[in-house]
Amino acid sequence: MKILKISIVFGLIISILLCMARFDALCCDLRENVFRLHIRAASDSDFDQELKLKVRDSILNTFGKNFLDFQNKNSAVEYAKNNLESITNVAKQTVVNNGYAYDVKVYIGESFFENREYDTFTLPAGTYEAINIIIDKGEGKNWWCVMFPAICIGASSRLQDNVNQASANVAENSDDFEIRFKTVEIYEDLKNFFKNRKNK
Repeated sequence: MKILKISIVFGLIISILLCMARFDALCCDLRENVFRLHIRAASDSDFDQELKLKVRDSILNTFGKNFLDFQNKNSAVEYAKNNLESITNVAKQTVVNNGYAYDVKVYIGESFFENREYDTFTLPAGTYEAINIIIDKGEGKNWWCVMFPAICIGASSRLQDNVNQASANVAENSDDFEIRFKTVEIYEDLKNFFKNRKNK
């Protein structure tokens, strides 16, 4: 009887691990096909948080609609790379126009994100490729959205056109996967923590 109970418990553990492995694969598909925008404010002061949003508006108003034209993430990333200087200039000019002398750093690279709930879907925690805009030392609360598919400017329905159907189902029916999203978030937080410690 004891062996039977151990076998049942072991079987349940294996089943859970396999289920999580499949879920994580779907999360990976989402991460690999999404290109994000990440803006870090100088501080949490009201002024710096307001400036962050003004930089956001300038970037989206100037470049946002262009991201509607792309059919895949690689094209969106290539466009961002080709226009990185222009994006940087717009961000810096916005800071200057609002009376600040902050330095602004803009680069395209990997950035860690927590679970993020949007109106109609959820993106899992993890590392995504992003346009990163850091105002001054970037010590304030972040703002982020999705440049491809162009969700930043109200094209959220395009998510399902750019990932496989199973992955889109995970993102768009997050309530059905709430515990698994939380498990992935904890795992990704730990992975990011040890990665940062290793890089120090």
